Amino acid sequence: MQEIRNYTMNFGPQHPAAHGVLRLVLELDGETIVRADPHIGLLHRGTEKLAESKPYNQSIGYMDRLDYVSMMCNEHAYVRAIEQLLGVEPPLRAQYIRTLFDEVTRILNHLMWLGSNALDLGAMTLFLYAFREREELMDCYEAASGARLHATYYRPGGVYRDLPDRMPKYKEHSWRRGAELARMNAWREGSMLDFLDAFTADFPSKIDEYETLLTDNRIWKQRTVGIGVVSPEMALAWGMSGPMLRGSGIAWDLRKKQPYAKYADVDFDVPVGTNGDCYDRYLVRVEEMRQSNSIIRQCVQWLRGNPGPVMARNFKVAPPSREEMKDDMEALIHHFKLFTEGYVTPEGETYAAVEAPKGEFGAYIVSDGANKPFRVKLRAPGFSHLSAIDEVVRGHMLPDVVAVIGTLDIVFGEIDR
Repeated sequence: MQEIRNYTMNFGPQHPAAHGVLRLVLELDGETIVRADPHIGLLHRGTEKLAESKPYNQSIGYMDRLDYVSMMCNEHAYVRAIEQLLGVEPPLRAQYIRTLFDEVTRILNHLMWLGSNALDLGAMTLFLYAFREREELMDCYEAASGARLHATYYRPGGVYRDLPDRMPKYKEHSWRRGAELARMNAWREGSMLDFLDAFTADFPSKIDEYETLLTDNRIWKQRTVGIGVVSPEMALAWGMSGPMLRGSGIAWDLRKKQPYAKYADVDFDVPVGTNGDCYDRYLVRVEEMRQSNSIIRQCVQWLRGNPGPVMARNFKVAPPSREEMKDDMEALIHHFKLFTEGYVTPEGETYAAVEAPKGEFGAYIVSDGANKPFRVKLRAPGFSHLSAIDEVVRGHMLPDVVAVIGTLDIVFGEIDR
């Protein structure tokens, strides 16, 4: 009689549900997972080594390209680490703008996650719904920084520039004119703060639409309830953070435990799960979008009534204005030296972490007193989560691997950094 043996198959790296260039080597007993071996490195960019080869400011753009769905949160950790080395404190308004954009980024990330995860499990409509709102917020990125994805908006000492006085409008088109064009531009008649006021007033009703489609959906619950259970002990042992940790019932959030920017001054709750399965992590992320919406409203209210500088007045770190540069020789010299040579940080080491949408994203920098870092080490949340995939999916069926990869919310830019 022929011996019955397990067989091995590749999942990815071109699989549509692999969320990047992940190659999983699965050992299967029928359709049951016996072992899952994640192979990474297909996207390796050498970001940390690149950051060690150039002045500090020139690496901010690399941070956007790590987790390319959580751009400004990545910048925030790196910029905070530089500020700690330099002993620079950004102005109050800049800190509120950072808090605002961190939460805009969290919503952007969770909308991407919600749409793609639902699509992986067979729900097409939600993908279109989630991207409808996502496009509106991407316009805020573009209006503030000039780029829709890789913003490079945070700088040591503050942010690149203040929030714009007007939002870009939709142009007339053959299928977009008259009353329809006026309706689409209704939120865009004023400043970005006006736009965000209108968006945040409307967004909770959109989250209700997502929940109507999924939360009590029988098929969605069959695909997620009891799947990929992560116990609190397992979450801590594997170094998980963010919704992966909070979905298991541990209320750890750096915005509350180690506040940065202006998180200590805004009111929000930290949602936690109870069962640690895919369904709980879904509920945690949906509730996080509601909390982020509330934080954005509070920041908008503060920013309306408190104008002021958004960059530290320190020409060794921050460039002078274009006007000053054209009138004052000393300002021109500062500008030239800052963008060619950069600035020198004191010898030492520092670690700065933020509560990125996927978990704790940290930047560890060692300075040897030069104008570029001696060592950069980035702590990517997705790396810890992917490391645990073998333990999480073992004993599940093959289609459950798709649900688990989706709920890990991995982006390979930060894993293969």
